[in-house]
This record gives sequence, C-alpha cells and structure tokens, in this order.
Amino acid sequence: MNDYHLTFNNNNDDDCHCHDQPLILTKVPVVLAEVDVQIHLDALIKFPAPVLEIKDIKKNVKLTQCRLLLPTNKLFVKGFVRKNIQYASPCKNNIDYRKKNIASDILSLTVDIPFQCVTEIKDFLSKLDMPEVNMRNEFDFLVSRHLPNGCPENKELQTNDLSQFHQESTQFYNELPYCELVSSNIIEWDEAIDRCPLPYHLGEGTFTKIEEKMVLDLIIKVLQKQQVQIYHSKAHEDDHDCDY
Repeated sequence: MNDYHLTFNNNNDDDCHCHDQPLILTKVPVVLAEVDVQIHLDALIKFPAPVLEIKDIKKNVKLTQCRLLLPTNKLFVKGFVRKNIQYASPCKNNIDYRKKNIASDILSLTVDIPFQCVTEIKDFLSKLDMPEVNMRNEFDFLVSRHLPNGCPENKELQTNDLSQFHQESTQFYNELPYCELVSSNIIEWDEAIDRCPLPYHLGEGTFTKIEEKMVLDLIIKVLQKQQVQIYHSKAHEDDHDCDY
C-alpha cells in the first residue's frame, strides 16, 4: 500500500498550532507503469470486387486482452486493428473504351487484423501490491479409546479420529491490475499484388489483393486499485492565521 502525504508550510508565530492529521483512507486506482509497446504486423487483404482505386482507410485499435501476469512482470497484450477501406470498383459492362471513361461504384470493406505480444515491465512508477497466497491447514483432535480384549489391562489407545476431518482455509481476494489504452500510432505500407491493367486506359488497372505491412505503437497504462492514506496539515478551528 502506498502512503501519500500532502503537507503545507506555515510561517506564522508560535500561537498558530498546525499539525498533520489523517484526512481520509480511500481506495483509488494507482498508476503502476506506462508501457510503450511496438508490434509488427503483416497481412493479406482480399477484396470481394475489383479495386480501381482506394479512396480512404479508417483505422481503430481495439484491445481484447491486457493482463499483467503476477508475480512475474510480463504483460500480455492482445487485440486487433479494425480497418474500413473505401474503394472505387468499376461498374460491370460500363467501361467506354472509345471515350476512355470508367464509371465506378464506391464500396467499402471492413477487416479486423489481429495482433498479440508479450512485453516485460522493467520500471514501475508505483509499488505493486503482490497477491496474497491462499492457505489451507488441517488439524486433528486427540481421541482416547480402550484397547480391545487380549491387550494389557489399564491401557488406552490415543490417536486421531479418522472419521473426522477438520480444516482451516483462508482466501485472499486480491486486486487484479488492469490496463488503459492511452494512445496508438500506426505506420503502414500497402501494395497491390495482382494488379491487371485495363485495355485502352493508360496507367489504369484493377486488383483484388493487397499486402499490408504495419508497425503499431501502443502506449498502455497499467493500474491497480490500492488503499491509500492521505494526510494534510490541519489547524485548530480557533487558529485563523495559519497559511495553507
């Protein structure tokens, strides 16, 4: 548990008696670390219709898993990049070779490109509350029984009772660290790999496949709910000359 103290300076005379008093005991999210994660992606995207030209690409990064594995410092990250690609596709049987016009429909394709990685947190900004280990202990009671016939007289058998079972178990419900995605940065390179030229249209062509290479940089904040005690300097009610 981390203790935070908020102190105030007082430069007045000795008649003003200020002292530290506890203000509140609270449980708040504490930032454990802020991690930079770089992930390399390579994907093949197939279009359902021939593509004349890509008009726009919108991207969103979504995390589906971000888990700090305790007591190690390994952070497991999993998610996907959602891409919405708007593209022009030539209309079928509507290419005028004499006027060299190409009529197109504006279509869109949405794909999810998955990613996952494991990184190690080397520097923590705050102390981590490690999980308490559950405990389970068995105990017995002494039982005395008379020995059966044929055994020496005035003798007793002292042992535990196998027909009884006694146990003490303790469970700790620890606070699991969690993540927040702060920012993402994507650098990508896309190239058509099956482009075919259109006849009578200089430089024009269509394709249905692109190869994509992507560098994804994520900034992830790792937090944990911890019990925090906050202090502040508090004067007596009658001391109005204290400066805070």
